[in-house]
This record gives sequence, C-alpha cells and structure tokens, in this order.
Amino acid sequence: MAEVSSAEEKIALIYENLAEVLKDDIIKDVVLSQKRSLKIYWGSATTGRPHCGYFVPMVKIAQFLRAGCTIKILLADIHGFLDNLKAPIELVKYRAEYYRFVITSLLKSLNIPIDRLQIVLGSSHQLTPEYTMDLFRLCSVVTEHDSKKAGAEVVKQVSNPTLSGLLYPLMQALDEQYLDVDVQFGGIDQRKIFVLATEQLPKINYKERAHLMNYMVPGLSGGKMSASDPDSKIDLLDAPEVVERKLKKAHCVPKEVDGNGVIGFVEYVLLPVSSLKNEGKGKFVVERRKTEDGEALVYEDISVLKEDYKADRLTPQLLKPAVTKAFVELLRPIRTEYDSSPEWQEVLTKAYPPPVATKKDKKVKDRGTRFPGAKREVEAKPDGHVEGPAKEATSLATGAEAALQNLEIRKKNS
Repeated sequence: MAEVSSAEEKIALIYENLAEVLKDDIIKDVVLSQKRSLKIYWGSATTGRPHCGYFVPMVKIAQFLRAGCTIKILLADIHGFLDNLKAPIELVKYRAEYYRFVITSLLKSLNIPIDRLQIVLGSSHQLTPEYTMDLFRLCSVVTEHDSKKAGAEVVKQVSNPTLSGLLYPLMQALDEQYLDVDVQFGGIDQRKIFVLATEQLPKINYKERAHLMNYMVPGLSGGKMSASDPDSKIDLLDAPEVVERKLKKAHCVPKEVDGNGVIGFVEYVLLPVSSLKNEGKGKFVVERRKTEDGEALVYEDISVLKEDYKADRLTPQLLKPAVTKAFVELLRPIRTEYDSSPEWQEVLTKAYPPPVATKKDKKVKDRGTRFPGAKREVEAKPDGHVEGPAKEATSLATGAEAALQNLEIRKKNS
C-alpha cells in the first residue's frame, strides 16, 4: 500500500468519502505547515459483537495510512460497562480480547499492514491517578445537561439513567489528550461528543482537536444498525447460510433508495472495499439470468446503481443475491482464521457466553373434581350422609340442627 507523496494529495485522501470534518484548520496546519505525520485515533466500546459496519472505518484507516498518518485504535473496555452495563464488568476483559482478534483479522483481510498502527486498551491509561484527577476536573466544568446531550446518540437511553452514562462522553473527550493525537475519527453519530471535546478540553488547559466523521451503514431491518438486533446486522463471523437468510429478510423496498440498508452496504462497504483492493477501481457486479437479458450489471459509481434501482432496472430480486455473494466472499478470510484458531474460539465463548436455559416449573393442571380418580372434598354416600374433609360444612343434618337451635334462641330472646 504505497503512500501518496504531496501534502495536497494527503489532505484529499484524508477527507475522501467523509460525512463531516470539524476544525480542518488543525489538520491543514499539521500536514501543510508542520509537515509531520497526522496523529489519529479511532475507538470502539467493547460491547456487542462487531458487525460488517466496521468495514467502513477500517477502509478509511487504510486511506489514513496511505496519507502517512499515525493511527491508534482504542479498545474502550471501561466504556463498555459505563454504557448501561452493555458489557458486564466480569466480561469486559474477554470482550476486549475478542475485539482485538476481530479487528486484527478484519484489517488483515483488507491487506492493511497492522504493524503500522497501534492497538491500545482503554483501561491502560483510564485507571491511572492522573487520568482520574483530570476526569474530576472535567466534571467540575461540564454540566449534567451538556454531558447527557453529548451522549444522546451513543449511550443507551433509559428512563432512569445511571451516572456512568454521563462519564462516558467526558472520558471519550479526555482520551484525545492521553492518546496524544491531533484528530479523533468516528461515525457521524459521535458528533455531539466531538463538539463537547472541542468546547470543554480547553477549559482544563488541553488543546482542542480536529474530528473526522464517516457515514453510518443503515440496518438491514431499517433504521440504525444495532449490535443488539441480530437481524439488523451481518456479524463478521456469520456463516454463508446466515448471511443469505438475513439478506433475504432485509428491508429493501422496490424503487426506494433512502433508508435501504442493502444499497447502503453496497455504497459504504462493498464498493469502498473493492476500490481499496483494486487500486482505486471499485466495482460491484450483479449477475442476471438469460431470461433477464443475461448480461451482468457492473457498477463503478453508486449514483448509477441508485438510478437503476429507482427505475426498477435493478430490483431487490437481483440486488440481494449479488450482495449476498459479495459478503460471503468478503467474510471468508475472517471466518477461515476464526475456524483455525482455538484461542479465538475460546475467547468468543467467554466474552459472549450462551444464555443459561432456565427450566420452568411444570404447573399441575386443575382438572376439577369430576374426572375419575379425583380427590373430592366431600362424597355423598347411598344413605344420604357425606364423607370427606368438608363434610361439616355441607352436612344437611348439621345444617338443620344448627338452624333449629338458632330458632330456639330467637324465641327465648323475643
């Protein structure tokens, strides 16, 4: 993966296919004026299992490396359980190990040289006395309202939130200082946290950083892709038959492009990955049967694909099998490495243990007292008297005697 040479080319490559850039003057100062390597960090809270949406930042990281940037990947293990205990404290260690396996394998599958980047565990610096003191300082200048607002699109929102959700964005901001970077890179959903970092770090005498944001891949079921909704995502270890099943069920309305997760996968994952692997010449191929003109549809520009989809030349029945085939091939090297690694398989079991099946107590069905063999409270005998635990309450003799006795008492009292 050859680096680009001129400073202008580096800037263009850094900005390519991004949703938004904040404080680009910082980036230009480092690259154009200081003429040094731009230091960038990308982080992920180690919560649910990584999905195919992770290809988006990894492709961008490959471009950053081509632009001569220095890259740090943060595995934010502490953030994992701060976010409403998405990662229980006893599982945090194993989930961080699992993320390391997955992200390393994903990078290798894209031919990204992993020796040119650094993977950092959040707890390696977030548990130091210095970091803790700086976090307290940040707490003293950031309001509850601002912290809650910053984490609104990232931290899980519940009716009665814990204080940990307020610490989450503050720590993400503070990580910029402790990782010693010029830029933080993340999804467009991180924007409010990035703004908080820009506004608040100077208040505790730390410099502001630039921020780069990539587009988010829509979920297969419509809306945002979620690690907690298995049908909205394709897991990086999904078997071919699982990929096929999920894409068959995917939300893919004919002629509708907006919010279409299947087209989103082509736009933000498949075409960029193809471009990365083929020296900037990405393409996506849709095979057609002879009854459908036979000739394959080849797309190098997503806008052309979208126009064909709107015109119904490209239908869901053609698109879904093509995306399935492309994803199966994309995931094959990751799945192969996992299958050959007992250590990775063991970590997966520890990080995401299967739920314990609870045995339900069998309810004894009340079939009443009339079925044969039922135990009755009372039983009438041929001579008219009754037997059983409730015979006193139902005995006619007892009832008559009591009634006569009550009558005698009333007569005396009157």
